[in-house]
Amino acid sequence: MELPRLVVVGSGVALEAADVCRDLKLKGSSLIVTGPKTSEMVGEEISQRMEDRGFETSLMITKFSKLEEVERAERLAAEIDAGFLIGVGGGRSIDVAKLASVRAGVHFVSIPTAASHDGICSAQASLTIDGETTSVSAQAPLGIIADTAIISTAPERLLAAGCGDIISNYTAIRDWKLAHRLRGEEYSEYASALSEMTARMIVETAPDLKPGLEESARVVVKALISSGVAMSIAGSSRPASGSEHKFAHAINKIDPGRALHGELCGLGTIVMMYLHGGDWKMIRTALKEVGAPTSAAEIGLDDQAVIEALTIAHTIRPERYTILGSGLTREAATAAAKKTKII
Repeated sequence: MELPRLVVVGSGVALEAADVCRDLKLKGSSLIVTGPKTSEMVGEEISQRMEDRGFETSLMITKFSKLEEVERAERLAAEIDAGFLIGVGGGRSIDVAKLASVRAGVHFVSIPTAASHDGICSAQASLTIDGETTSVSAQAPLGIIADTAIISTAPERLLAAGCGDIISNYTAIRDWKLAHRLRGEEYSEYASALSEMTARMIVETAPDLKPGLEESARVVVKALISSGVAMSIAGSSRPASGSEHKFAHAINKIDPGRALHGELCGLGTIVMMYLHGGDWKMIRTALKEVGAPTSAAEIGLDDQAVIEALTIAHTIRPERYTILGSGLTREAATAAAKKTKII
C-alpha cells in the first residue's frame, strides 16, 4: 500500500516546497518537471526558492505526456544524480515526473496547479503510447503540495473536469462490486467506501462549487487526493475507474483530444449509471451544477462517435469486468445514449 507521507493544502503553500521536502527528509538535487506556462507561473519560483534553501535544482519543460518525455526526464535525473523528482503543473507534468521517478528509483513530489483529475495523488500515470492514451503503473507521490491560490485561478473547465473524474467513482464502485460478485475479483470494502464517500461529497456540494474560489478549489483537490488514496489502498485503479473510464478511452480512440478526461468520464458516468439501474439523473444534475458537459453536443462530439464508443468500450482493458460485459449492441447503445440525453 503506497500512501503519501505528507499532504499540504492551502493558500501560497507551493512556495514552501523546500520546507516540505526537508520535512520529508529528501536530499540531493532535484529535477523539477513542469510545462511552459506553469514554469513561468510558479515552476521557476519554486526552483529559485529551493536553491535559496540549499537544494540544487534543474528544470525540465515538457509539452507532451509521451514515453519519450519520461525517458528524457529519466536521463536528466541520471545526469544530475537527482535524489528526487517534482512534478509541477497539470496531468502531463505530474505523470511524466511520476513515471520517470519510478524508472530512476527515487521519490516523487506532486505540486498540482489544477484540480482536473485524481492523478495528482494516484500511483497510476496516463501516457500516450503508440497514439493511444494508456494507464501505466507508477508510484504514489511521497508528498503533495496543493496551493489553492494557484489552483483556484485555473480555467473553470479544469475544476469541472476534476469534479467529473470524482463523480465517476459512483459507477466505478458499482462495476467493482459486480466483478467481485460475478468473477470473484478481489475487493476492498474500505477503499470502496472511501471512494464512494468522496464522490458523494462532490455531488452534495456541487451547487456551492464555483470557479475562482479558493474554498471550492480546496474541496475538490482534497476529494481528488482521497480518490487517489482509495486507489493506493486497493492497489489498483479499481475504486475510481470502471466502465465510464472505458467509455472515455474509447472516445479518445475514435476522436482524440475532443475533450478533457474528466469531462468524458462524467458523460460516461451518466450512461453507465443508467445501465446499472441507478440514479443517473442525480449524476447529470450534479455535473450540470459544477459546469461540466452532460451531452456530446456541448463538447462538439458527434452522436455516432458516442454510439461507436459505447459499442467498443468493453474492448478497452478487457480483463477489467464491468457492466458492459461482452459489449452493447448498437441498438442498446443508441437507446441508452438517447434515454440519458447524452445524444
